[in-house]
Amino acid sequence: MTSARLPARLLLCIALLAAAPFCSAEKADREKPVNLESDRATVDEINRVHVFDGNVTLSQGTLVIRSDKLVVKQDAEGFQNGVATANPGKLARFRVKRDGKEEYVEGEAERIEYDAKTEVTKFFNRAWVKSGDDEVRGQFIVYDGLRENYSVTSGPAGTVVPGRDNRVRAVIQPKNKTPVEAAAPGQPVRLQLAPNLSNTRQE
Repeated sequence: MTSARLPARLLLCIALLAAAPFCSAEKADREKPVNLESDRATVDEINRVHVFDGNVTLSQGTLVIRSDKLVVKQDAEGFQNGVATANPGKLARFRVKRDGKEEYVEGEAERIEYDAKTEVTKFFNRAWVKSGDDEVRGQFIVYDGLRENYSVTSGPAGTVVPGRDNRVRAVIQPKNKTPVEAAAPGQPVRLQLAPNLSNTRQE
């Protein structure tokens, strides 16, 4: 694997693109250097398209993104959108530490798309996102960074596919549980859905 040497401005744009989906990400990461490695890189300054191919790894502090291909585009207003994809049978992955907490946000999918203008991140096919001890799994996950909520569906691109094997699955831990609220031995623990979790119900 060879490191792709890139202009500082481009590295900064990529770093902002990668860190933006999670507003609760470790703030100290923003002051860390950006490291990007790939087998090859193509920079099209006229069309504002940057393509990184082959064992792509982007890291900045606690933030790490791994994929087989990363394409970054910039619109006329200066907003970036990126697409990280994996080869057949593999998954694109990210991991970042939450600010002020010993918790990480992790995710994976065959394709991960992010739009800096809307701050929406989309996970396509075999999608999984974990924040702390909570996690969701489906074929399509949308994370809205502005509203801090999720939408998960059992089919591709927001569709619903019936069938037990296609069910959206989530594990949501109790929030703000105090010792007084803890269940007595032998009693079931009541779970509550996080208010920022939106799930698609199948009939």
